[in-house]
Amino acid sequence: MKIRIQTEPFDTGAELRGMSAGRTEIGAIACFEGLCRDHHPGESGPGEVRSMELEHYPGMTERAIADMVRQAEHRWPLLDVTVIHRVGCLLPGDPIVLVLVASAHRAAAFAACEFLMDYLKTQAPFWKKETTANGGRWVDARESDDAALQRWGIASDNAAR
Repeated sequence: MKIRIQTEPFDTGAELRGMSAGRTEIGAIACFEGLCRDHHPGESGPGEVRSMELEHYPGMTERAIADMVRQAEHRWPLLDVTVIHRVGCLLPGDPIVLVLVASAHRAAAFAACEFLMDYLKTQAPFWKKETTANGGRWVDARESDDAALQRWGIASDNAAR
């Protein structure tokens, strides 16, 4: 398991190659890379988001993500997991998050990758502030993100919003 919170960009290809190097037991690696958008559905239109600032509590965030990964490892036969999440000021098009999940078979890798992203979107202790021409605003998880997490049998901490 590799978990990193960082300000600098990551190299998805290098991370994929690093995970699989010399690992002949791995049959599949599912990959998700999330990017900063230039809009927020229902809140701002295309081109309106100028930047997004992400904040976290060092140590607490890594522990929370490690707990999420352990839950995924309990549900599926995983061989390796990498979660990299950026913080700081990001511009539209910048990569924000990378989740790599290795397993002997694709079904477990795909399911665990999706599970981890649903969990990260709603439960990871990150605070996001979008900046538009009208100023900044803090962003919460969307109801659709909460619903995605609930299908795994997990209630969102955001459900009371």
